[in-house]
Amino acid sequence: MTAMTALNESVLDVTRVRRDFPILERQVHGNPLIYLDNAATSQTPRQVIETLDHYYRHYNANIHRGLHTLADEATAAFEQTRDSVRDFIGAADRREIVFTSGTTEAINLVANSWGWANLKPGDEILISQLEHHSNIVPWQLLAEQLELVIRVIPVDEQGALDMTAYRELFTERTRLVAVNHISNAFGTINPVREMAAIAHRHGALIMVDGAQAAPHEPVDVQHIDADFYAFSAHKVYGPTGVGVLYGKAALLEAMPPWQGGGEMIRTVSFDAGTTYAAIPHKFEAGTPPIAEVVGLGRALSWVNDIGISLIGAWEQQLLMHATKRMTSIDGLRILGTAPHKAGVISFVVDGAHAQDIGLLIDQLGVAVRTGNHCAQPLLQHFGVEATCRASFAAYNTFEEIEAFVAALERVIRMVR
Repeated sequence: MTAMTALNESVLDVTRVRRDFPILERQVHGNPLIYLDNAATSQTPRQVIETLDHYYRHYNANIHRGLHTLADEATAAFEQTRDSVRDFIGAADRREIVFTSGTTEAINLVANSWGWANLKPGDEILISQLEHHSNIVPWQLLAEQLELVIRVIPVDEQGALDMTAYRELFTERTRLVAVNHISNAFGTINPVREMAAIAHRHGALIMVDGAQAAPHEPVDVQHIDADFYAFSAHKVYGPTGVGVLYGKAALLEAMPPWQGGGEMIRTVSFDAGTTYAAIPHKFEAGTPPIAEVVGLGRALSWVNDIGISLIGAWEQQLLMHATKRMTSIDGLRILGTAPHKAGVISFVVDGAHAQDIGLLIDQLGVAVRTGNHCAQPLLQHFGVEATCRASFAAYNTFEEIEAFVAALERVIRMVR
């Protein structure tokens, strides 16, 4: 056993974790797969895959409206996931959990429901420079339609938010802060609890994009005092196509529906009009991604079995080791060096385009992300159009980092 493996297993039984992921057994271009694109999508454990298979084999049916056995079983499994999500993020009430297609739809729901009902021309929204496009564009669209003002929270040279500037941006017209919990591009961990407290002192609400936080650290929406919080299943070892919007019950109850259709109604009449279901169903129009929601529930139980704190601690060790190894590579520059970071490393290489690095390193079996990471304003601020990004999950190892660094060094020699 190597020293690195000993360190590995003192924090997390990575060998056990890796056994749960069948995709890690495959090869890419004749090399063992080293998957370092987890900030985009994490891989899925066999327990979740088996749950999806079991659903379709044994109780595939529409939910809430049927009286037969399959419908009862599907409804029970679907609603059990709502309880699991409530517990996973520390919500006070299961009614505060709305299922969406992902973080993007969750943010758009808030913009199109709460935003249209509560904002008027001249009102201001604060958005950080670190945001994913999904937490920028919906607010830009709303601003164009309602004549709102968007003000940007700047970052410092390390990619951390300038909290002094944040405090100074508030005016009597500030109505909402939209900020990510963890940056998908740089891994910066934002002080969202402090930001929420400041926003609330000014009478503003806070919408937290938690897509990158939920897989990596414990989330307690009551402790944060978030008004809205969103995350996606496919980044937390679950299926694609499903996500969660948390909203404080009083806010959700006051918000109008965003989409109309089946399930979100109480009564429909041509003469008397339509009345709407209670929360959260008011925001869940039509047939939801039932199997995927059930799969999300199994993914969260898998994370709980491993321990989210153990996962986060292990990823921090991977981050520190990878950062140390990569900073020794001549001509490589890491963007985003905030003191509080999750397991994400964005980097550029002198004289090489990120796309070339990504394509060539894939030939050696290493999967990293290249491009602007849906964070164009952030990269433009740092004077680059694209970076390579390596991001870690519970199943990554020190040995994989060593292989990644060796592959990176080989590719850099090729492109120079």
